[in-house]
Amino acid sequence: MSKAAASSTEIRLHGTGVSPGIARGTVFVYRTDDAVTPSRAIGEADIPGEIARFEAALLATRAQILELQQRIAESTGAKDASIFDAHLLVVEDRTLIDEVLRRLAADKMNVEHIFQAVAGRYAKTLSEIDDPYLRERALDIHDVTRRIIHNLMGTEARDLAGVTTPHILIAHNLAPSDTAQLNRALVLGFGTDIGSRTSHTAIMARSLNIPAIVGLHDASSQLATGDHVLLDGYNGLLVVNPSDQTLWEYGELEIKKTVVEEKLSELRETASTTRDGRHVILSANIELPEDMELVQQSGAEGVGLYRTEFFYLNKTGLPTEDEQYAAYRRVAEAAAPHSVIIRTLDLGGDKFMSALHMPEELNPFLGWRAIRFCLERVDIFKTQLRAILRASAVGNVKMMYPMISGVEELRRANLILEECRAELRAEGLTFSDSMEVGAMIEIPSAAIAADILAKEVQFFSIGTNDLIQYSIAVDRLNEHIAHLYEPTHPAIIRLIRMTVEAAHAHGLWVGVCGEMAGDIVLTPLLLGLGIDELSAGAGSVPRVKRAVQSLDDTACRQLIEDIRNLDCAADIFAKCDAVARAHYPELL
Repeated sequence: MSKAAASSTEIRLHGTGVSPGIARGTVFVYRTDDAVTPSRAIGEADIPGEIARFEAALLATRAQILELQQRIAESTGAKDASIFDAHLLVVEDRTLIDEVLRRLAADKMNVEHIFQAVAGRYAKTLSEIDDPYLRERALDIHDVTRRIIHNLMGTEARDLAGVTTPHILIAHNLAPSDTAQLNRALVLGFGTDIGSRTSHTAIMARSLNIPAIVGLHDASSQLATGDHVLLDGYNGLLVVNPSDQTLWEYGELEIKKTVVEEKLSELRETASTTRDGRHVILSANIELPEDMELVQQSGAEGVGLYRTEFFYLNKTGLPTEDEQYAAYRRVAEAAAPHSVIIRTLDLGGDKFMSALHMPEELNPFLGWRAIRFCLERVDIFKTQLRAILRASAVGNVKMMYPMISGVEELRRANLILEECRAELRAEGLTFSDSMEVGAMIEIPSAAIAADILAKEVQFFSIGTNDLIQYSIAVDRLNEHIAHLYEPTHPAIIRLIRMTVEAAHAHGLWVGVCGEMAGDIVLTPLLLGLGIDELSAGAGSVPRVKRAVQSLDDTACRQLIEDIRNLDCAADIFAKCDAVARAHYPELL
């Protein structure tokens, strides 16, 4: 028991709530077991044996990472599994490996001692560089280093899966490989000393639907395994020794939450139509065909974003046309009569495929990714386009290109699409001639040139995550500047309005498929701006549907007038929050 718990006085620790929910239980404090490697001199004749041990450890580590990646892909989707791509890059980093081999020959010490020293220097150097991407790589190196050293020493890493009783997990930080081991049936919630809303830990918590708090500062040193706490993932509050009054208050909150959830479950067959009759299409985002069961349970109108990267991640080879066609057809048939919008390949940035050996870039989010990659690797692109076209013959399939920055990219992509249509006709394979093709608006240049792009497509889908990141120049994974990631920044609202006005002027409809679509505080804002479709995670669909049904178009348009002259993101958010609370306080 910790000193904090021994006092029996209620203590409140404040952090940032990153995954909603309330949990109550005993603490399990997790501390990483950074191995202390032995140090021993070796002879010249021993070097080949040490190299062989090192290569075997690298192979074993790579196999373990791929296994973790596959497990996450199957349980929560390819987006979360892609976190491990950076870990695979560490295992295959020739600069790091060559330096270990060089030091091994020069210092003539056992390889685990050499590797720990070299990897430690690399991680320390990267962590001190003023670049968020490289700092993330430092955490990846530290995580993979632990695993390689355990494999070299033949020891077992401390395993979170071995905890056999229900608990609230508290740690300084949780690496992706740690969260992959969590027993979802036993972890009631978790909190970490560091992190931000967009850190790996937070993303995994939301995917696993586990209440979570980050940024608790020194909770892992203040608390001890066995302490009793209450974790509030809504407000970022960890209560040690909760009083009877606190327990009663949260008990009442849980009762209200249960009632709301029961009401939301009744919305499945109802339409997402405002009180004054405006219908807003409400779709779901998916990554795997297996996700369609959740989509159907949620009451969504089809799929607004089908991420297709799963075909390319965790694979040693490229997916075939028939393999992709079978998956797309399965989703289209499950969604019928509603539509499925398939996003073409969006590799790069934070998603890499080992089989392609994509070059390491200083800033991959601004590099060779998404449509840029596809227009260079036309062979890979055409295989996917043919599969999508074939699936359009059996369902209401639509398609959109990611990361369009200008009309030239759009025209080149459409020319390749026309080539695929011609090839399928010549081969006697069927497809829909009327399949809608759209562009994702994720880059400021695309929003500004939306009136030009509108002449080349049938719809726009605004990817708000990247649009915000690129417009404000803020890395969402950097906890030092994550607070600058503001969906209600005046510039973001102007870009969305600009996109909607250009689309409607050309007879196009506009959807939103980023995190803003699932944030019910921002639903009045998006409806007021004229958005025609919202696509959120399946778990968020019932709440968004209730929000839409509780609003009226007049109130949403009035909100836009009220914020027109506001110049502060916080003030705009407060206005949105006020409208939301006036119409559906029970959801908030």
